[in-house]
Amino acid sequence: MPGADVPSAQAPAQGPGPVERPRPLHDPDPYGTPPYGEPGPWAPAPPVQHPAATPAHGTPLSAAPHGGGTPPHGTPGPAHAPHGGTPAHGMPAPAPHGGGTPAHGTPGPAHGTPPQGTPGPAHGTPPHGTPGPAPHLPQQPHPHAPQQQAHAPQPEQQPQPQTQPQQQPQVPHGMAPPPGQPGGAQGAARQPYDPWNAPLQQVGSLPPETREKRDRRGRRVLFIGVAVIALLSGLIGGATGAYLERNGTGDVELRQADAESADRPKGSVAGIASATLPGVVTLHVSGDSAQGTGTGFVLDGKGHILTNNHVVEPAGTGGEVSVTFSGGETAKAEVVGRDSGYDLAVVRVTGVRGLKPLPLGNSENVQVGDSVVAIGAPFDLENTVTSGIISAKERPITAGGEKGDGSDISYVDALQTDAPINPGNSGGPLVDSKARVIGINSAIRSADDGSDPGGGQAGSIGLGFAIPINQGKRVAEELINFGKATHPVIGVTLDTEFNGDGARIADKGKSGGPSVNTNGPGDKAGLKPGDVITEVDGRAVHSSDELIVKVRAHRPKDRLRLTVERDGGDREVTLVLGSAGGD
Repeated sequence: MPGADVPSAQAPAQGPGPVERPRPLHDPDPYGTPPYGEPGPWAPAPPVQHPAATPAHGTPLSAAPHGGGTPPHGTPGPAHAPHGGTPAHGMPAPAPHGGGTPAHGTPGPAHGTPPQGTPGPAHGTPPHGTPGPAPHLPQQPHPHAPQQQAHAPQPEQQPQPQTQPQQQPQVPHGMAPPPGQPGGAQGAARQPYDPWNAPLQQVGSLPPETREKRDRRGRRVLFIGVAVIALLSGLIGGATGAYLERNGTGDVELRQADAESADRPKGSVAGIASATLPGVVTLHVSGDSAQGTGTGFVLDGKGHILTNNHVVEPAGTGGEVSVTFSGGETAKAEVVGRDSGYDLAVVRVTGVRGLKPLPLGNSENVQVGDSVVAIGAPFDLENTVTSGIISAKERPITAGGEKGDGSDISYVDALQTDAPINPGNSGGPLVDSKARVIGINSAIRSADDGSDPGGGQAGSIGLGFAIPINQGKRVAEELINFGKATHPVIGVTLDTEFNGDGARIADKGKSGGPSVNTNGPGDKAGLKPGDVITEVDGRAVHSSDELIVKVRAHRPKDRLRLTVERDGGDREVTLVLGSAGGD
């Protein structure tokens, strides 16, 4: 019983053989506790927390050996003795193998109590001073496990794996620590038992980290590091650039594109200009009463240059014409021939080498919307290049008329363009996307004069007119070969005072003669005075000037189909154009 006196000496150990068991000192336990020396029940009992106990005689108990046995009085034993252990302070405990605990000082066959200070074997107590064999017992329980009930057998327990460092074993409540341990000195203060002070035990440990996980983690760390470095570099670079841009670092050095090839695609404006400029010239004309500036272009290697009649007209018969090429060379030129009706003229230079004749295109192939380039010397600014498109075709325009008798009026079935053309561009080439000449720039519609194209000196308003190259080629060939050009005619006199729609044949001629020339193209086709011509080849005409323009757009001996209104009815006639010498 706890607190009872324990004899100071035990009976000497008996040898093997039957031992007379002493009679119990008290009656059997009314609650079913078996008498001393008999086996107890094997049913497990719940753990009991005992109050603080005082070791017998105040003497510290030494640790019990692994073989079981009872430590000397006053010496604390292990928390859980093997196979049930020895009860504290002489309390009886049931034996696991059928052996009971003998009375005070009496050894038992199973788990007997050895003499003081003598280790006991697993089954039975050897004589005094004789060591017992090593017990075949399960692994020693953890020293920090709580004490089991003194009267119940302790089942075997497997120790839990420990992942924390081994700590100093705690002494059960009421027991003094063994010598050599903290608090083990004689007379050390007893610590109260704290069931919650046991060290935490980790049931399991995490699996070891695989190489794949380590590599993946390393790549992730590397990626994050690179991203952070890039971000910081961008921020630092941007801040540095902004600072340098605002404050500068000293001398200013501006960036510039590297040198490139001067070659450009042939279809581009630059490519067209590069191919055309060597064949374009600037003409400076001076005469007795006037002077002017215009443009022309080389026709052949013999030095023939085509330009407008109104460009060289100030020179007359005794004036001078000077030609300046795109490279800066100059040469004197002479007038070969000119025609006021077509507003064309040809001049010639001699003694000049390396001429670059321009190729001629076909104005019949030109369509509205085609890209064109105009080259000239507007306001004496030589080698000026402008570009645009063909805005319209077969625009009937007239120019000149300063003489009053109509002999200086030109009739042109012109190409209209929005390429800027200004005074000084006259006589220059209008070229297509293949750098071929398709027209000769001749007139503009000026903002200060809405009725006379080319009569004003205002700048371009996007209405420029050029003589079709097909007409210019025929006239140039005649001027070079014969000194003058022929005009196609129908052999009738027109009524210029007629205000109706169409071109009316006058009742009488200029000198009072017939308005329809005898045996002329019109007479042979059956035209009569008073007839109104409303169409030429199916295209309507609205005035006498338009009829002249349509006729001069053809060559002599070309066949025309005319629609004539006579006596309120329409009829068609066909005639062959005649020829008249140009003045």
